[in-house]
Amino acid sequence: MKNSIHLWQGRLCLLLIGIVTGSMFSPAAFATAANPFAWQITGKVTLEGEALPGVAVVLKGTTVGTSTDGNGNYTLSVPESPGTLVYSFIGTTAKEMPFTGPATINVSMTEDSKALQEVQVVGYGTQKKSQVTGAISSLSSREISEMPITNARQAIQGRAAGVDVVQAGSKPGAGPQIRIRGRRSFNASNDPLYVVDGIPLSGGIDDINPQDIASMEVLKDASATAIYGSRGSNGVVLITTKRGVAGKTSVTYDTFVGINSPLGRIEVLDGPGFAEYKRESRRAIGQYPLGPATDDADEKIFEPVELESIRSGRSTDYVDAMLRTGMIQSHQLGVSGGSEKTTFNISGNYFEDKGVVKKQDFSRYTFRVNLDHKINDRLRVGTSSLFVYSIRNGENFNPLGGAFAENPLGKPYNDDGSLNFLPTNDGLRTNPLAEIVDGAQVDETKRYRIFNSIYGEWDIADGLKYRLNFGPDVTVRRSGRFTGSQTNARRGGAPTGSVYEEFVLNYTLENILTYSKQFNEAHNLNFTGLQSIQRDRFENSSINVLGIPDENQEYYRLGDASQITGANTDLRTWTLLSFMGRVNYDFKNRYLLTATMRADGSSRFGENTKFGYFPSVALGWNLSEESFMSGVNWLDMAKLRVSYGVIGNTAIDPYQTQALLGRTSYAWDNAAAFGYRPNTIGNPDLRWETSRTANAGMDFSLFSGRVSGSLEYYVTNTTDLLAPQPLPTSIGFGGFTTNIGHTRNQGVEVTLTTVNVDKGDFTWSTDFVFTRNREAIIELADGKVDDVAAGRFIGQPLSVFYDHRKLGIWQADQADEALIYQDKVGQVRVEDINNDGKINADDRQILGSAVPDFAGGITNRITFKNFDFSFFVFGRYGQLIRSRFHDNANLLAGRYNNLDVDYWTPNNPTNNFPQPVVTQEFPKYASSLTYFDGSFLKVRNINLGYNVPASFASKLKMESLRVYTSIQQPFIFASYRSKYQGIDPETYVDGDQGVGGGEINANVAPATKVFTFGINARF
Repeated sequence: MKNSIHLWQGRLCLLLIGIVTGSMFSPAAFATAANPFAWQITGKVTLEGEALPGVAVVLKGTTVGTSTDGNGNYTLSVPESPGTLVYSFIGTTAKEMPFTGPATINVSMTEDSKALQEVQVVGYGTQKKSQVTGAISSLSSREISEMPITNARQAIQGRAAGVDVVQAGSKPGAGPQIRIRGRRSFNASNDPLYVVDGIPLSGGIDDINPQDIASMEVLKDASATAIYGSRGSNGVVLITTKRGVAGKTSVTYDTFVGINSPLGRIEVLDGPGFAEYKRESRRAIGQYPLGPATDDADEKIFEPVELESIRSGRSTDYVDAMLRTGMIQSHQLGVSGGSEKTTFNISGNYFEDKGVVKKQDFSRYTFRVNLDHKINDRLRVGTSSLFVYSIRNGENFNPLGGAFAENPLGKPYNDDGSLNFLPTNDGLRTNPLAEIVDGAQVDETKRYRIFNSIYGEWDIADGLKYRLNFGPDVTVRRSGRFTGSQTNARRGGAPTGSVYEEFVLNYTLENILTYSKQFNEAHNLNFTGLQSIQRDRFENSSINVLGIPDENQEYYRLGDASQITGANTDLRTWTLLSFMGRVNYDFKNRYLLTATMRADGSSRFGENTKFGYFPSVALGWNLSEESFMSGVNWLDMAKLRVSYGVIGNTAIDPYQTQALLGRTSYAWDNAAAFGYRPNTIGNPDLRWETSRTANAGMDFSLFSGRVSGSLEYYVTNTTDLLAPQPLPTSIGFGGFTTNIGHTRNQGVEVTLTTVNVDKGDFTWSTDFVFTRNREAIIELADGKVDDVAAGRFIGQPLSVFYDHRKLGIWQADQADEALIYQDKVGQVRVEDINNDGKINADDRQILGSAVPDFAGGITNRITFKNFDFSFFVFGRYGQLIRSRFHDNANLLAGRYNNLDVDYWTPNNPTNNFPQPVVTQEFPKYASSLTYFDGSFLKVRNINLGYNVPASFASKLKMESLRVYTSIQQPFIFASYRSKYQGIDPETYVDGDQGVGGGEINANVAPATKVFTFGINARF
């Protein structure tokens, strides 16, 4: 079953192989002077034509062995005597191949008919794949490494059904946003829980090097996530990092280098275009004569520097000056191996992303040590340690906004070649080029992180095991900001500086007891019990100053500044105490039961509601195991699953249940003084936000694995939503946090893998993922009544765009009708939905949402002899986006530069954009001009690789060598780009990282096309 094998390649394959072969590989034990290792056996192991990594290759009857690398290649030195090699891999039938001398032996593995008996990573352990009753999507290390990615979350996009992964633009260091089966909460977090090597994280996974990951599993339904209780309410992403394999020590070097170039950009008017645009803005009110431009008329509206540019043909493209050719590179060195008792995997990585916007870049240094040691037959210990140091420049620096607005007819440089700080006489504009002068703007963030997953295991008795997990996670972050005098923000004023620092200590301590027993060779029982505590301590401090005496000091000597404008420190702590029990039962691998109960106690909730209780139950039926299905030859496997469970959400800030004080000022005996007043209303009855999920699914494999996949249908109802409830300001408080409302998510998911061609040296397979989710508000604070002020509507997604709908532009033959609405020809025409002859707030309507109708991805993989080729396509359809470029840079007033839009004139009666008018601050109903269809289809990656023949690689002292080249995102098909000259329409569903939900603004760096070249070498 091909899909199963794909999952095995990723899920803990290195760890499982380490367990299976940990006592095998010890070449030194066999070597003697009389029987040296002189014969070399090389080859490649495949499954259905695809390279199979992690296959154990062992000289029969000895401990001499190795394993195949990521490309399925192996090299093994054996004694000078005939023998037999044994090839084994999880889910396949072991093969034996004899040899009589040095040779190249290529092996094609075949599936084990009992493949479904192998294990899959689930929360707090593993289960046989045939016994998994939850909805789980998996990614193998191959899928993760197919694209040169900067962030592990990017690997999930379009490859896990039910998971919506989006990222706005290409700003270095920015991360994607993940929503699993939609959004549930208004105010609490909708982010999933990340679990790395068994430890739940609170600090995210952006520091983890994607090349260190062996597999990722996404837990989606309540049966799979309930074991994590409140932390798993938005889904769970399990990450397993690569571990060592007993045997020969292996050294690997993986690298890629790429060139980034903007894939399109926001176009603004050039010099001649701006000149005509400025003239038209005056024609609209009679300040410029109709007809062609004249010198006399120009002299009345243009300043001298503009006239000089018009006559000389000078035009400055400030946007282009902000952009550059970027670069991305990664270099990773790894060492892995071990003995019967100890295995290790050590890696170091350097990653750099130099963005296409100047002064934006990101560098990351990671070092990982994964160590496992077998003390004796019953005791094992191990650790996964991660050390990270990263530097990010330009996180909050976005020079494009000023470049969009700058008049292209200005004079950017003085006659002596120096920068002209004021290219025109506009009182609010300065030269955008001054923003990117070295030292003018400094925005640097340094981050240090140490994360450990430490475990000890004790086999108490047969079937009974105790495990201790301890996961300390320490993060230190320092952000420094400096703004010099010669910038638009200061306009010659005193420089400013600030420093923000935070220290986060989070730790998890877990005690886990498991018991497994088989009764009468028919009944299989597994019990998992857990006691866990997680604590988090977050400290921060900040200082802001004005008047730094020497700009070379930047933000390093803030005490020398003339004025401290702000200083603050803060401390937030929370604790989560948990107990969990889970029972897995199956009868003859046909009928399956999973039952879970978890209790969480959170310090964030009120005195009366500290604990929440979250049960779940799931049933499964392996239909293909029934005797009456034995004659259905085309059906390899069919499993039906149903589940129902309850999970909670505690993702609110601490102290929201308490009545807090705030500082205030007052007069004391005619002197200014400070005191404290009630600042928030406490709510000791604030309770858990609760989601109830029902899921039905089917896993299948047909035609000897040629077609395999899964189908899912789910409904999630979330009640007692954690949300702010407004209060009349007359009582002295704006509102308080309480439980209100009810939301629902329901959808379908399809995962399909097909083996299209499998003929010897040529194979072609396709992975297809489809997701359709519908989120809706069912009730609000007042029942089934819309909350228009908050933008929440019954039956609609949690956030929508609620505004006037643009119908077009008033045309000359509609002048009389325009007057009825107090509008003019050439201005925006919006819909009068109640036909009352006037446009007001009652004419606003729901235009759409950032939530797509559906999303999907297709990956094709083709191999021919030593060549491999793949391409990945991803799309989202039906969502609406709001382009903030089309209001902030589309004022159409003839003062600042403008987007190069198709605006109305008497000679160009378009319906796209209104006529420029100098007397307006922005067009009437300007917001209606900003909404666009956000649907897109992207070719995310095209990859071509070549596995160098082993005979040639050996001459280079390598076991294997693969070279490859790839193109990331060469094409984006979207009407927002092709019709309206927009950039990448992909953006966040919820506001994130300086970008509003469903919006695109100047904080979004342009989409990029990346050409990369890389090698994978194994020594």
